[in-house]
Amino acid sequence: MHIDYHTHHARCGHAVGALEEYVLRGIEIGLDQLGLSDHMPLIHIKPHEYYPEMAMPMEELPRYVEECLTLKERYKGQIEIRVGLEGDYIEGYEEDVRKVIEAYPWDYVIGSVHFLGKWDITDYRQTHGWEGRDPITVYRRYYDAVCKAASTGLYDIMGHLDVIKRFGFTPGPKHQDEVVALENEALAAVRRSGKAMELNASGLSKDCREMFPSRRMLEEALRLGIPLTLGSDAHQPLKLGEHLDQARELLIELGVKQVAVFEGRQRDMAAL
Repeated sequence: MHIDYHTHHARCGHAVGALEEYVLRGIEIGLDQLGLSDHMPLIHIKPHEYYPEMAMPMEELPRYVEECLTLKERYKGQIEIRVGLEGDYIEGYEEDVRKVIEAYPWDYVIGSVHFLGKWDITDYRQTHGWEGRDPITVYRRYYDAVCKAASTGLYDIMGHLDVIKRFGFTPGPKHQDEVVALENEALAAVRRSGKAMELNASGLSKDCREMFPSRRMLEEALRLGIPLTLGSDAHQPLKLGEHLDQARELLIELGVKQVAVFEGRQRDMAAL
């Protein structure tokens, strides 16, 4: 089963390519299932007062879903389309997130922590947010948010679980044991939630040069019995499936035989 469940498109503002371009590229590279999973509109920040091109406008969300459903029908028999959303976890805005998720017929929703308050720790334009902060304090706050996101039950897949490492800001060797403990707490929260987690290959192209999550976290996730799915986090059609061959090889090396797939927010397991 060749899948890619994490993709972004022109509507979000910081990706390129129409949805149909991704579908055609998915067919070209032999995907069995393609998940369309653009970013949820901003709900805790007024878009016109924030950085441009962060997420699709709220008025575009129904159009996005409609186009996804149209493509799902149009390309039936050539590729299986799954209609998804990457839904931010914003502490204090859980009910607002719930309303967005419950308003549409998703096949799956990825739960990701990008924001700590109004700071998007995944945005290259906001790396100055690390200035004057003790990295271990940021890591504590980030993993606390991941644990809370998992506990909401709002999401089907927990996304790029250790993305906090993306730009290479780390607490350093003296805090290594605490970082491992924070990561393990987050994994335990995912396990308690009964949800799946993605192996997001895009980290190989980032400053951290490592998939999300790390091999150590992945091994711990497997020990806990957390179901896994795969995503490239592509932001342009030609990046679809990027590094997923390495992700698959790693899973096979670790003895994984099945990956999680979704339809109508119901999880199934398919042979890797």
